[in-house]
Amino acid sequence: MSENQISTTELTSQYIAQVTSDLEHNSKEQERIATDIAALQEQLLALQHDHTVLKNMHEALGGTNPVAGSTAAVPSVPSQSSARTKQPKAAKDVKAAKPKKAAATGAKKADAKPSGVKNTAAKNTTAKATKATAQPSLVDLIRGHLEAQKEPRSAAEITTALTAAHPERTIKTTVVRTTLENLVARSSAHRNKQGSSVFYTAATEADAKAEPAAAAS
Repeated sequence: MSENQISTTELTSQYIAQVTSDLEHNSKEQERIATDIAALQEQLLALQHDHTVLKNMHEALGGTNPVAGSTAAVPSVPSQSSARTKQPKAAKDVKAAKPKKAAATGAKKADAKPSGVKNTAAKNTTAKATKATAQPSLVDLIRGHLEAQKEPRSAAEITTALTAAHPERTIKTTVVRTTLENLVARSSAHRNKQGSSVFYTAATEADAKAEPAAAAS
């Protein structure tokens, strides 16, 4: 074999190793970004839910009151030359003030009547908003489920368990699998392949301490 052929073979091997490394890095980046997108979508759904709750609260607290917003119409007295139809200025002021006072009293009564309903609606919507924002993330749910299990679990089994525990949330197996792979990449979980199936377990504190030691050695 000539020297040129040997150099070509070595160069090809280097290219193959580099491409293989780039492919692995690309796959890990895709998994990481997919997990981030899933987390952002979940946050977006929570924000949209909060927006609906806050909008209902705004309507319950600050809705337009047609009674309070209206003004009582005071009929104007046309000027006439006849002395018989003229009235003293003080009498006109008294008559004009009476409808305004009655309108203000009616507005206060109208505002006071639904105040209890508004307060109840505000409390209910505030409780719903607090409950919606207090929901744990999918990553926390998966990590907590793995830590509670004594046996390895597949992505499908974890999805079924979380769906049963949280029926109000939409949990997909593909998102769960991507999140699990991201936890494995962060040394927060272990992956065990048995035949064509993949199972996951939670990483213990001893495993977390062993990772830096193994890397240093």
